[in-house]
Amino acid sequence: MFVTFEGLDGSGKTTQVELLRAYLEEAGRDVVATREPGGTELGEKVRELLLGETEASPWAEAALFAAAQTELIASVIGPALESSANIVCDRYLDSSLTYQGIARGLSVDQVLALNVNAIRGILPDVTFLLTLDAEEAARRSSDSPDRIEREGMEFRRAVESAYRELAAIFPQRVVALDGARPPEQIAEEVRARLPGLS
Repeated sequence: MFVTFEGLDGSGKTTQVELLRAYLEEAGRDVVATREPGGTELGEKVRELLLGETEASPWAEAALFAAAQTELIASVIGPALESSANIVCDRYLDSSLTYQGIARGLSVDQVLALNVNAIRGILPDVTFLLTLDAEEAARRSSDSPDRIEREGMEFRRAVESAYRELAAIFPQRVVALDGARPPEQIAEEVRARLPGLS
């Protein structure tokens, strides 16, 4: 089982990754929890570059995210799938489709074309999108915003709208959940929607 969580920074996705990881481990399952960009030495360096002070064009951002995903597939997700582990990932391909494809105007199709070979066609079984008002997400976010978060409320709203658009494009895989609810309530719904866990 390969599960990803998406949403604005501050939506609670990282909390849900941890809650699902803990639940699956308590159930005796082998679990690999990771994040994108990151999860590997190269991925963490790409993360620092992307979220630090260095400016990047939309296509450069998309290419760097694709590079991080390639390494994550090769080093973490691919081997975990081969060993039949359960994978829980904080962001993945859908972040690129949302941020660069829709919010930055590169188009979902073009960003997907860039990434499909990078991820070797490996898609999550289910992606949980935690929807949350951009203003509330900003209030919940860290005190030290990264480069993308510093782009301001207008861009946050564009990303919020882009995530909803993406959920409409891929309804068979992306499950939108109300991120304003208490974390344990969301976690219960996540578990209920996973095969073999309800």
